[in-house]
Amino acid sequence: MTEKTTTILNLPEEELVHPGNRACSGCGLSIVYRIGLKALGRDTILVVPPSCLTVLQGLYPIAATQLPCLNVTFASTAAAATGVLGALRAQKRKKTTVVAWAGDGGTSDIGIQSLSGACERGEDFIFICYDNEAYMNTGVQRSGTTPQGVITTTTPIRGKLQKKKEVPAIIAAHGIDYVATASAAYPLDLYDKIKKAKTISGPKYIHVHTPCPAGWGFEPRYTVKIGKMAVETGLYDLYEIEHSKFTLTGQSQKLIGKKRKPVAEYFKTQSRFKALSDKKIEEIQKEIDLKWAGYENK
Repeated sequence: MTEKTTTILNLPEEELVHPGNRACSGCGLSIVYRIGLKALGRDTILVVPPSCLTVLQGLYPIAATQLPCLNVTFASTAAAATGVLGALRAQKRKKTTVVAWAGDGGTSDIGIQSLSGACERGEDFIFICYDNEAYMNTGVQRSGTTPQGVITTTTPIRGKLQKKKEVPAIIAAHGIDYVATASAAYPLDLYDKIKKAKTISGPKYIHVHTPCPAGWGFEPRYTVKIGKMAVETGLYDLYEIEHSKFTLTGQSQKLIGKKRKPVAEYFKTQSRFKALSDKKIEEIQKEIDLKWAGYENK
């Protein structure tokens, strides 16, 4: 992490998103976006595909964001960011930060080809994926990052049969210098990781777990609580992969050697998991325990 960990007392007061926006009540993305823009600063250009973020920001000439934003197609986010970088180089603007900011569908599924290409080419930009684990903007359809057992409008009554796609691991396999995970429930950890990404050349990828009340089936007031539970159960891990070195961070690092909450407690908070059987929950718990045994034996 950065040398000086950010606290609520030294977080910048300037707001780069207007108070009014079109996000749903309790939207985790609202937290991620507000804190993320504080970390990025004004000298930033955003590239955004169709997503909940385009809804949150609103349409020209009325927009919630105070930063320049290029709205692009689902598949072209990272490619469009590459084009913005080229334009900035032609103008000899070396300090402006280019950020591709997409949902899980526009990252793990439709947009992964252009993201992979940009990482392979070594483009100097930040890619932020806010992962609300389904295509929420278009009616809660399954995505590659939808967890196993989750009920969506396009999965069988038993829920999604396949496991969640591990996008950070896929991006890390490209050998880029910085990959990190974060959570809307731990915004200061996200802030520090974005600040660090700005200091590193080449492609940077940050994957943010982003609770969605409407799509996950919980009351809006529980967004932060449920986001924290995902981390406290060990289901979702906070970490950095910096120059190929893996390190648990924040609350996940604090869980080493301590008892984690049962994952069943997390599943009970959301109606999307109601099709999970006790047997499947036990299987998932064993997978989490095995993963954490690996962390603790390193």
